[in-house]
Amino acid sequence: MSKSFDIIGDIVIIRSIPDNSYTLRELKTFGQSLLDSHKNIKTVFFQSSSVEGTFRLRKLDYILGEKKTRTFHKENNCVFSVDIEKCYFSPRLSHERWRIVQKVMPKEVIVNMFAGVGCFSILIAKWNEFTKGYSIDINPTAISFMKNNIRINRVFGKVIPLLGDAKIILKNKLSSMADRIIMPLPEKAFEYLPSAIISLKKSGGWIHYYDFEHGKKTSYVLDKIKFKVSKKLNSLGIDFNISTSRIVRSIGPNWYQVVLDIHILKIPDSF
Repeated sequence: MSKSFDIIGDIVIIRSIPDNSYTLRELKTFGQSLLDSHKNIKTVFFQSSSVEGTFRLRKLDYILGEKKTRTFHKENNCVFSVDIEKCYFSPRLSHERWRIVQKVMPKEVIVNMFAGVGCFSILIAKWNEFTKGYSIDINPTAISFMKNNIRINRVFGKVIPLLGDAKIILKNKLSSMADRIIMPLPEKAFEYLPSAIISLKKSGGWIHYYDFEHGKKTSYVLDKIKFKVSKKLNSLGIDFNISTSRIVRSIGPNWYQVVLDIHILKIPDSF
C-alpha cells in the first residue's frame, strides 16, 4: 500500500490516495510498521477524506496506539499544541513557513488571514524580535489552541489572536496598517484578495498568496495562476509586481499548491 503519511508530534496520519482503497488489516499492518520504526510515535490514524469545510478539517479513522487527537509538534524552535481532529495543521508546509519567516523585516506589521493554530505568525514573531502579527481564524477551537501556543512560545503581545471572518476583521479593525499579508487558504485566497489589499498600508507592502491549480506542466500551472491574479489586481487599479511564483507541493495527480509573492507598490486613494 502507499507509504504516504504525515507525522504531527507523536501522531502519524496515513494519507488516502485517490482511486485506492485499503482494508483495515492493511492499515493496521502499515500502522504497526510505523510504530516500530518511529519510537516517538504513539498513535496512528487514517485520513479518509480530503480537507474540507469552513474550518478546513478532515475525517480521521483511528487505527492503532493511544486513542488521542491532541499532540505537541516541534518546528524551528517553536512548539505547537494542536488537535488534529478539530484544527487545521499541515507539517508539509514547514518549509514554506520558514521561507516566509526569512523574508520578514524588523518592525513589520504582519496579518495572517487564515492562521489556524498560529504557526506562521508565531514563527515570524519568534524569529523577528520587533515584528507584530495579527492572527485571524474563524474556527473557535483553532483560536483557543493559538492562544495556548502564544503562551508556550512566549510571544504574548507580539501575536494578537482574532476570531472571526477575515473580510470583516480587516475592514473594521485592520484597515491600512499591514506591511505583509499571508493568505495560506487556497480555497478562499482569490475571493479574499481585495480584503488583503484593504489591510495593507497605502504605501504598499507584500502579499503571500496561495492557490490550487491543475495542469500537466508546472510552468503552465504557474502561468495560469499569475494570469488570474494579475487580471484581478489590474481590474482593481493596483500597481504591483509578482516577484516569485513557485510550486509549494503536489496535492494530487496534476494538482498543485502554488504561492505568489506579490509586491504591492501602490494602492489607489479611492480603494
